[in-house]
Amino acid sequence: MTDEETPQGTVPDMDPGTATGATPDAMPLADDPGGGGESLLVVDDDPFIARLLEIELKAAGYDVRVASDGEQALTAAQERPPQLVLADVMMPNMDGFELTRRLRQDPRTATVSVIMLTARGLSADKLEGFAIGADDYIVKPFDTPELLARIRGVLNRASDTRSLSPMTGLAGNVAIEDEIEGRVSRSEPFAVLYVDLDRFKAYNDRYGFLRGDEAIRDTARVIGEAATQIVGAETFVGHAGGDDFVVVVPPEQATATAQQIVAAFDEMAPSLYDVDDRTNGYIEVTNRRGDLQRFPLLTLSIGIASTEKRMFRHYAEAVTVAMEMKQYTKETGASSWSIDRRTN
Repeated sequence: MTDEETPQGTVPDMDPGTATGATPDAMPLADDPGGGGESLLVVDDDPFIARLLEIELKAAGYDVRVASDGEQALTAAQERPPQLVLADVMMPNMDGFELTRRLRQDPRTATVSVIMLTARGLSADKLEGFAIGADDYIVKPFDTPELLARIRGVLNRASDTRSLSPMTGLAGNVAIEDEIEGRVSRSEPFAVLYVDLDRFKAYNDRYGFLRGDEAIRDTARVIGEAATQIVGAETFVGHAGGDDFVVVVPPEQATATAQQIVAAFDEMAPSLYDVDDRTNGYIEVTNRRGDLQRFPLLTLSIGIASTEKRMFRHYAEAVTVAMEMKQYTKETGASSWSIDRRTN
């Protein structure tokens, strides 16, 4: 289809200053610790040790919450993900190993740093901790300066790698912003494709987080391969988080890239489903009221903001326009794309 045809239509009468639907999907670009400093979650079933750690870490300027066991910690982390979890290994109900596994399996907490505390210095324990995703391992007893140094080291390393998505290995939010802002500051022509999976929550509810993560990774692969097929090495592909992706290409290749991504995704998407669901062409999910709802198979919506007819003053303006167009094309109910052709 051409960009003048449904569903790839333009929106000539839309106010260029508006950004319908953009706010809820805005990409988070910084952590919100919910306090004065970086957010830590201390997990220890010994109330004396937990209280001591809380006092010392707060004195060092951190925003600290405390949980008495792994189950309580997991709930707290899911409600408001901390930047680092300091977890005792030996705890009732859910030990530190299982807590770390659960944190790594949940997209909401997959990137949270974890330091494990233990009274045992066995190599096997350390290897198990690192194998399931712990960032560091401290043997008790330890002094406060060492603890603070290890925490600072883990947080610094996490900050250094924040430019990459841990799930897909693609450029993350920091790198996405740098890429687009650099092109804006150099007055280079570019187009931003904001790519979003439709009805992904229903897919996650039906198949679970692990299958959901695989679907995200498969989508990332398809987007990257399709974009590279059209543009080549100049393609920039980033993972903004969740089921949102950003592609930056030359403006003259934007629509061809979007069309190729849509075609490649629609060819791949059925493979994400079990045979019965794929045959039916939908999945059934029980909502919060207990009602059974049907959802069609996953589709992609792509919004395009281009410098072909206008210039952008900063990164946020370009992304907001692309998200606006993405929201518009979602109304079609099929994999589709829309491009903004306004001149201001």
